[in-house]
Amino acid sequence: MPTLYLIDGSAYIYRAYFALPALSNSKGLQTNAVYGFTTMLMKVLREHRPDSLAVAFDEKGPTLRHEEFKEYKAHRPPMPEGMQAQVPYIHRVVEAFGLAVIRFAGYEADDLIGTLARKAEARGFGVVIVTGDKDMFQLLTPAVRIYDPVKDKWFGEDDCRARFGVEPARVVEVMGLMGDATDNIPGVKGIGEKTAIKLIAE
Repeated sequence: MPTLYLIDGSAYIYRAYFALPALSNSKGLQTNAVYGFTTMLMKVLREHRPDSLAVAFDEKGPTLRHEEFKEYKAHRPPMPEGMQAQVPYIHRVVEAFGLAVIRFAGYEADDLIGTLARKAEARGFGVVIVTGDKDMFQLLTPAVRIYDPVKDKWFGEDDCRARFGVEPARVVEVMGLMGDATDNIPGVKGIGEKTAIKLIAE
């Protein structure tokens, strides 16, 4: 079975930028995000040799979620200028490897990954989603796995059941009840993660 790797590029840009010291080149351009992202990408290519690989990125501007809920991610600060300046170079790195850069106005990287994962699975591909985002657990199936290269950990359906106590397809229901503070999405008042899992599991 051919395998398609889908990398959450935007998530790893943030991860690299805040995890590494403020490296810069001779022209004064910060390069920590470029360096960290490229190191991660090379690790995936070198150690796993995927049949196909694409990198999804968030596009600038509001998303469909903002149209439905104006407070979506409203408390998050804007992308730091030092990070923003590195994004075009990261896109060029991906293209230099002969890989696809996937981005689409109105959609986030994880939206694109979810769509591509389902379409690839339907066409007989095995799919590996490269991310550290627990939200992606809802996409796990026998043919779809998650790999976090920073922690060098793999996740499958059993890991989802152990983490959330429900099948992957029901993770979205758990998160809907409990809300998501990181995205400024309110849940049902008085319901936390444990109660949400219990209710959905029943």
